[in-house]
Amino acid sequence: MIDKSQQPEIKEINQVDFVAPKEYKLSENCSLFHMKEVTDDTVRLDLYFDAGKIRGTKSIANFVNGLLLSGTKDKTSEEINEEINGLGGFYNGGVSAENAVITLYCLRENLMAIFDTILDAIKNVEFPEKDVKEFLSDLLQGYKIGNEKVSVLAQRAFQKELFSSDSNYSNILTEKDIEDVTIDDMKKFHQEYYLKGLTKIVVVGDIEEREIILIQEKCRDIIIPHSSEFATEINNNAGEFIVDKKDAIQSAIRVGRMVINKKHEDYIDFLILNTILGDYFGSRLMTNIREDKGYTYGIGSFLAELNHVGYFIIATEVKSDVKDATITEIKKEFKRLQEELVPEDELNLVKNYMLGQLLKSADGPYAMMDLFLSVESHQMPLDFYNVIIKHLHAISPERIKEIANKHLNWEDFTVVVAG
Repeated sequence: MIDKSQQPEIKEINQVDFVAPKEYKLSENCSLFHMKEVTDDTVRLDLYFDAGKIRGTKSIANFVNGLLLSGTKDKTSEEINEEINGLGGFYNGGVSAENAVITLYCLRENLMAIFDTILDAIKNVEFPEKDVKEFLSDLLQGYKIGNEKVSVLAQRAFQKELFSSDSNYSNILTEKDIEDVTIDDMKKFHQEYYLKGLTKIVVVGDIEEREIILIQEKCRDIIIPHSSEFATEINNNAGEFIVDKKDAIQSAIRVGRMVINKKHEDYIDFLILNTILGDYFGSRLMTNIREDKGYTYGIGSFLAELNHVGYFIIATEVKSDVKDATITEIKKEFKRLQEELVPEDELNLVKNYMLGQLLKSADGPYAMMDLFLSVESHQMPLDFYNVIIKHLHAISPERIKEIANKHLNWEDFTVVVAG
């Protein structure tokens, strides 16, 4: 029995036993990953397709993904959704730059029935004219509402300048895209990137081997026949860009640049630097610009990754009369990191915070699968996270300063202000 009158022993974290899912190779270009160690009756199933925003003509990837359950020749969209809802299933579709993901949550006893409904809907979607018109009308209305928000305007402009050297990545949704798209365009995209585009299946749940085999068999006809190709180098357009929005009370600010991803030798140390700068509530950006200056409710920085490249972003919204002052303070924080050594107590606080977040992100099979997928997409082992732990223990203030001077040079950054 635990003696609750005694404080637990504090132990240093040096290694975590991360659990990898079982892999089933469907082809050279497609695998199924199964994490069976789930203690309840829930199941998650993901289908990954080579149908991201960089594929096809402008913005069509979004349209097709949003209409996958719009109906077949035998079922309407209402009937499809009633079947899923009636069995307690939850369906979600999403599109990123480089892939599209269909996610299903349900109880394991209903998995195969719901999976059959969704897979049939995806394979045999007809894009009924009524559903397409309703979808595009809602999308157009949302687009126009977005035009009134400085955060949306800033993000659109920032994407254009951040990925400026590659038109596939820098494409942003326009009103003309919504007005000009045809059902034939959607069917063509669906044929090429969904019916021949499955790249990965992910299953988290305590289901039997026979069901895993059945899922594989049902998906074999839509496996991608070749390896996916993605940009290996993208350059941002450095400088300051203004998006004018008259009478705006606030201004949205985006500061960023193309940087590195997990495969780069500086990545982990840059991750630590980023946490110090803006990736937790006690970060320097939050302390300076929110707590001390009162310019914003929140400001943060983060690293994001694509298959072969990565990018770094700072985002905030401030009152329009302090937008220039905010940018000045961001520059000052860059300079501090480049010229001054981070105090040991601050660095130790960040180390402990990051170790805690890493443990939290490995809590349970669903979280463990997400950790695995984050490295699997870069063909890296799960032990990468133990390498992070080693770096956290070893990093010095001198190394932080070195990384800042290498990756935080202001002249390399794209700055967008909308307001």
